[in-house]
Amino acid sequence: MSDMSALETQMLELGQRARAARRAVRDADGATRTAALEAMARRLRDTAPEILRANAEDVARARANSLAESFIDRLALDEARLEGVAKGVDVVAALPDPVGATLSEWTRPNGLRIARVRTPIGVIGMIFESRPNVAADAAALALRAGNTIILRGGSDSAASVAAIGEALRGALREVGLPEDAVQIVPSADRAAVGMMLAGLDGAIDVIVPRGGKSVVARVQNEARVPVFAHLEGICHTYVHAAAKPHEAIALVVNAKMRRVSVCGSTETLLIDREIAPALLPKIAAALVERGCELRGDDEARAIVEMNAASEEDWSTEYLAPILSVRLIGGVDDAIAHIAKYGSQHTECIVTEDQAIGDKFLREVDSAIVLHNASTQFADGGEFGFGGEIGIATGRMHARGPVGAEQLTTFKYVVRGTGQIRP
Repeated sequence: MSDMSALETQMLELGQRARAARRAVRDADGATRTAALEAMARRLRDTAPEILRANAEDVARARANSLAESFIDRLALDEARLEGVAKGVDVVAALPDPVGATLSEWTRPNGLRIARVRTPIGVIGMIFESRPNVAADAAALALRAGNTIILRGGSDSAASVAAIGEALRGALREVGLPEDAVQIVPSADRAAVGMMLAGLDGAIDVIVPRGGKSVVARVQNEARVPVFAHLEGICHTYVHAAAKPHEAIALVVNAKMRRVSVCGSTETLLIDREIAPALLPKIAAALVERGCELRGDDEARAIVEMNAASEEDWSTEYLAPILSVRLIGGVDDAIAHIAKYGSQHTECIVTEDQAIGDKFLREVDSAIVLHNASTQFADGGEFGFGGEIGIATGRMHARGPVGAEQLTTFKYVVRGTGQIRP
């Protein structure tokens, strides 16, 4: 058998096992799924030394391959980060079980009682790159929603993901659920991704990509099953003329510099030219002090010394300590700039003018819009979801942080008393 035939056989079997495990997970009661999630968190803590050793191998290999520090930051785990992952699973375990929840119900004039009820989607295919914590986050959310999941991490995080996967599968065995509810693709061959995108002969119900632009673009272009995804996080913070200066400085610095490698990091600062001469130098000084490079338009550079922004900068997701800066004439200009250059991910307005804030929230067509809050809150954990499987910027089914509820669909349950249709 050729290597490709062997991989195809392996992947199809993996899909079949996930499909077979789906019924047991779906039909388990909420308490059993909760017990499994609690066991997952416990196993992550109990096997922390093994997971951290595996992660150290991945990080050492990444450094030997001269990968960027921003990439290594996304890859690296330590005791505190791993404890954060376990706590995230704890939060998911404490969430209400969405499966079987009634979304709405009504009675027709003929006496039929109709209810819309949450049900699991089925088998989730997750394709991600360097962040090994995604394996635990995604598996926990999928299980909370009664789904099974197939995880394909990047080759750079292979050892870490394998170690996390073994901990999660051990937890499923512990509570009597099939360990195949969580599966790790064992091959780094890119062909395995293509097989997942084709659906593994109908086994996969939805694909969720999480990673760099090239990975997400490939998924969106090639997938033959539905996709929850965002291509880029080109996020904006707009400082309106009615902003409180001290609040604007703090928000911009946090939105850009708290963690520059996350998709909710602000990449462009828009500021009203009315207040820019007084406020922009203070914002710039706070950013530069934190090590941020500024790239501005001509008006910004006339106020603060910084590099010139090119047309390309306005549509660039830096994922680095770089911020583009543009002066504008008001909220309509901000909305127009975001519509032209944004990726419909996350945008913030800083203003004390409630009417202007409401206009921005109403008219900006992004998955997440904020008023007087950092774009770094674009995160399922911060939304109370216990984590996220990704941020979706599409308009169908799921949008914004994809948590447990977003990993369900619904069916209609109709109860009658012998009615027939005339």
